Amino acid sequence: MAASGIKLECGDEICLIDAGSPPPPDQARYDHYRIYNVQFDNQEQIELFQKLEDQSDSLTFIGHAREIGQKLSILVAAHRVADFADLLKTYKLKHRVLTYNFQEKIDRNMGEVLPESIDATQYDWQHFFHLKTIYGWMDVMAKKYPDLLTVLDMGKSTQGHAIKGIKLASNPDNKAIFIESGIHAREWIAPATATYIINELLTSQDPGVQKLAKNFNWIIFPCVNPDGYKYTFEHDRMWRKNRQLFGTCRGVDLNRNYPDHWNSTGSSSDPTRYDFAGPSAGSELETQCLLQFIRSNVQKEQIKTYIALHSYSQMLMFPYGYTKERVSNYDDLQEFGKKAAAAIKAESGRDYVSGSLYETIYPSSGGSMDWAHEEAGIPIAYTFELRGPPDSQDLFILPAVEIQPTASEAFTAIRTIVEAADEKGYYN
Repeated sequence: MAASGIKLECGDEICLIDAGSPPPPDQARYDHYRIYNVQFDNQEQIELFQKLEDQSDSLTFIGHAREIGQKLSILVAAHRVADFADLLKTYKLKHRVLTYNFQEKIDRNMGEVLPESIDATQYDWQHFFHLKTIYGWMDVMAKKYPDLLTVLDMGKSTQGHAIKGIKLASNPDNKAIFIESGIHAREWIAPATATYIINELLTSQDPGVQKLAKNFNWIIFPCVNPDGYKYTFEHDRMWRKNRQLFGTCRGVDLNRNYPDHWNSTGSSSDPTRYDFAGPSAGSELETQCLLQFIRSNVQKEQIKTYIALHSYSQMLMFPYGYTKERVSNYDDLQEFGKKAAAAIKAESGRDYVSGSLYETIYPSSGGSMDWAHEEAGIPIAYTFELRGPPDSQDLFILPAVEIQPTASEAFTAIRTIVEAADEKGYYN
């Protein structure tokens, strides 16, 4: 039987579309994209790859080419694989191919997402969840623990979505721990970890965890970039920024938008770049919401610790990001970070590195952690880069089987830092 369908003019050809089939979704695909991990052994190679990043939108750099000995992961579009491989051979760059078809990882990952329509009471840490489900679960928990839990609304995002969090408080006089996650949309493990921490604080039978829940108040916002997070589920799994419109492109890297040495290093003034710092410091609604919340509550709620959850690279970092100059309590933050890394090693065998952000991962300015420490005066401030390792084959597409162990070791690190800081009198 002849195929039935609708005829459409497609240039000089006639395309036949099956009238009974829905159109394909408007979704970015990464079929046969490869992840290369390259090493720079001389300045010529570094300069070559700096130019390459500026010139090509078919290569996604996970960081920037900066120094001899550095290893850098790059996601290479399928149609550029031959050219890129030739470049590596010509300039004698040491490299490994980590993944030959990145879309396979995305397909597997999307298969680990439960439907948006699911009852929020079925929330768990074996799957990934839509923003609606995360918010629904927080509402469920607030009804279940009305004396401890309050749902907070920080304000609206660029596209009008609420930025919701929780406050867990057993004593109004307690010092507070503030946790934000999901500022980079594609880092799904971060919101999953934030909700795991909420659940542990409410349900754990571990006396140490119960003590933390009783002696400190916890303010946790699992997704401070709701527009971007939704976009990764619906259109592009690798989206990082918010969804602000700039002519023909969208998005500001919200973790480069804070008014602390804004756009001075490790960020871009180009709206097409993944680390675009925005048109001005604090320009974005999402940034403004968090700035206002912290400014209004840092004294009232006695916020003494600020944790920002990210992925990936397995790092526990403290200020500064914009300079190698050391914060006044550098030695304490380094000590707490090393203790936390040791606690993770003891729990899971995973190796995490601790140090200032500048010296540990790469220079960057306009980050929320630096602002929280420097302007808001929060003494204990860290950015966590969660699983996997720096040369991860998954990049930001962590399998769901990793959620529980990743979240557990992150919470172990937070517990260790808070307990060590408490011993040194930071919460007196």
